[in-house]
Amino acid sequence: MAAWIKMIDDENASKELLDVLKLARTPHGTVDNVMRVHSLRPNTMRGHVVLYRAALHDDANTIPMWFQETISSYVSMLNDCPYSLANHWSNAKHLMGDDVKANKVEAALRARTPEVIFDGAELALLRYTEKLTLRPGEMVQADVEELKSAGIDDGEILEANQIIGYFNYVNRCLNGLGVTTDGDIVGYYSSDDKV
Repeated sequence: MAAWIKMIDDENASKELLDVLKLARTPHGTVDNVMRVHSLRPNTMRGHVVLYRAALHDDANTIPMWFQETISSYVSMLNDCPYSLANHWSNAKHLMGDDVKANKVEAALRARTPEVIFDGAELALLRYTEKLTLRPGEMVQADVEELKSAGIDDGEILEANQIIGYFNYVNRCLNGLGVTTDGDIVGYYSSDDKV
């Protein structure tokens, strides 16, 4: 079982659900369980697809994609969400294109010591990620001012904020419904995709 609640397959889907499933299809032609778990409520699936693509896959984003995926992975580590971590760490590692670096980054993030690998703007964003994920009620204006002091512009602060917020949302949805990667193609990139 890929979730603790019923998920409707394509063969048993209503026309409304089929339309949303079409929107949710991956480049592999499948619908991942993260989206399929919404099949009993197609409108939440539609909203989820739109939010996900706006937060993480919008062409207007200027934070490098490998680092967007690293932020996503860090949130998922902090929330102990195996589903999101499996997918987005696979993406981050692929986009880094350097297994040695990726292994060092993963170890530092798992140990909650990003300063071992990162500095400057990247470290500031990862510290913001950790605080917003684990202690959202403690956020203060100084947290954003620290990002600005590190050279991060307001648009990139918003990008990071939305990625962090999205992954906190989805991690809780996935963990709360017991969604697994069973049957999914893990990661966005196939082994023959190029960076």
